[in-house]
Amino acid sequence: MCGIVGYIGSRQAYPIIINGLKRLEYRGYDSAGLVLAKEDKFELVKTKGKVSDLEDKSTDIDHTPTVGIGHTRWATHGVPNDVNSHPHLSNNGRIVLVHNGIIENYDTLKQLLVEKGFTFYSETDTEVLVNFIQYLQDENKLNLTDAVRLALNQVIGAYAIAVLDKENTDEIVVGRLGSPLAIGIGKNEYFIASDASPFIEFTKDAVYLDDGEMATITRGKEVDIRKIENNSEVTPNIQELQLNIEQIEKGGYEHFMLKEIHEQPRSIYDTLRGRLLVDEGIIKMAGIWDHQEKFLNAKRIIIVACGTSYHAGLIAEYMIEDFARIPVEVEYASEFRYRNPIIKKNDVVIAISQSGETADTLAALKLAKEKGAFIFGINNVVGSSIARITDAGAYTHAGPEIGVASTKAFTAQLTVLAMIAIKLGKHKGELSNERFNLLIRELENIPNKVEQILENCEGVVEKIAEKYKDNKNVIYLGRGYNYPSALEGALKLKEISYIHAEGYPAAEMKHGPIALLDENMPVIVIATKKGYYEKVVSNIQEIKSRSAKVIAIVNEGDEQVVNMADDYVVIPETEEEFSPILTAIPLQLLSYWVAVKLGKNVDQPRNLAKSVTVE
Repeated sequence: MCGIVGYIGSRQAYPIIINGLKRLEYRGYDSAGLVLAKEDKFELVKTKGKVSDLEDKSTDIDHTPTVGIGHTRWATHGVPNDVNSHPHLSNNGRIVLVHNGIIENYDTLKQLLVEKGFTFYSETDTEVLVNFIQYLQDENKLNLTDAVRLALNQVIGAYAIAVLDKENTDEIVVGRLGSPLAIGIGKNEYFIASDASPFIEFTKDAVYLDDGEMATITRGKEVDIRKIENNSEVTPNIQELQLNIEQIEKGGYEHFMLKEIHEQPRSIYDTLRGRLLVDEGIIKMAGIWDHQEKFLNAKRIIIVACGTSYHAGLIAEYMIEDFARIPVEVEYASEFRYRNPIIKKNDVVIAISQSGETADTLAALKLAKEKGAFIFGINNVVGSSIARITDAGAYTHAGPEIGVASTKAFTAQLTVLAMIAIKLGKHKGELSNERFNLLIRELENIPNKVEQILENCEGVVEKIAEKYKDNKNVIYLGRGYNYPSALEGALKLKEISYIHAEGYPAAEMKHGPIALLDENMPVIVIATKKGYYEKVVSNIQEIKSRSAKVIAIVNEGDEQVVNMADDYVVIPETEEEFSPILTAIPLQLLSYWVAVKLGKNVDQPRNLAKSVTVE
């Protein structure tokens, strides 16, 4: 949720922290703050609002210190205001801390500290944690590292933290449990961040802390990593980053979301590259091949995910059951572990997450692992928590996705899931060679067809957005493979334009939603030729008879729906199983253009964050 940045070295820390916070603002933008440390003095500034507001407020502080930490907040405990913003100071002013996560037992700790004479100025759980560290430090005469370790062993919840001590400004102490934290290793300097984007131009070497680890980062010394529980030493695993600076900049686009929509031909191609070998007639995926028996002998596959990834999972259910004839259940990860689910050792659990850090999905995976299931991860971030906990997995190759509303990550997920479903179907003997070869050839053509949509549709979609932007409600309809597409289209509109939208199976419209139809209700209908075309045509006739407006997504050459619709977008034809990848593009563009024309902050929609690392 929140973003953390830190620096210690020979450079001025301020510009590194400010620029780093801007790159992490997708994680939360309710407030921002930073602290710089020099000798025995803290320069602390924080404010409600965005990082740009923090910049404006920081003009009068000393920018020369070479150590500091910063924070951009997505509010959990306490409303977004200046007081609740991070960093938080201990009562004695000696310790300062930034925090991503939730301390679940904060109230118990707070009562203890109040009894000990501590005063609290904010509503946050973070202020409780920093004062708890002070209490343990004072009571036990501890250095900062030992005080932090002792505190974290008594904390319940999820966290990534960075802590400074005024009496030793040559070190930063960090720790994580359930929230990501990376340490960038430069030449006589170190960087701290929730992901690698804040320091990619300074170093390619990074260490990702595992859950239950902390590190003391001292100027001029090697990073000291320890297990929080028992203080045992951990050998740092230094990884070379594959990220580059161009991937995290807008590249001439007005918004990251638009850039990422237009990157989809490339991101889908990159996800296929090296895996889909059409000339050889194979799909090469080590994560499936090495554990083939687990999948082929599975009594069922359970897919757990949240948000857009959940919609990808629903489409995967159709594909896997269709191609491989393995029963599939799709679960909201946030509900899965709370209903005492039946999980058996011959089950396969697939987790889908863009960030690989989604707290609910991680918790669901841990439960499945405890029950003995084989767990498989699909995510977009190398070295993420989900990647580390799973038995096997497959990365999407979408590249960094900065816009909060997921676009290219979604279509990359569908691409990976399509390959998995086809591969399982082939190995299980459910797909003939002829059908298999047809599917992989068509999948290979998907990036070109996405490119075609982007070239042909954007001007059309912008005009449609202008026409319907002032409507307060929208219904999305789809059937079969494109029912989850309708759900995803509705979610996109809600996320960035704040217009109420609902997705339904088209046939379910008669069972209630039809009561909403009148001349002021736009209905977006996915009406591709393959699948349930005639049924969808009937649904459109029912809509038109109630005077509602129809916006249709149709295939090239369509005449019947085009003649019925008030507006339409044309996309190329493909196999029904892959149509959700293509239909996603105009739905993404429609949401984007509606939000732009309404003057909304497309990349930073209110109340949302990119990576949901709290439950």
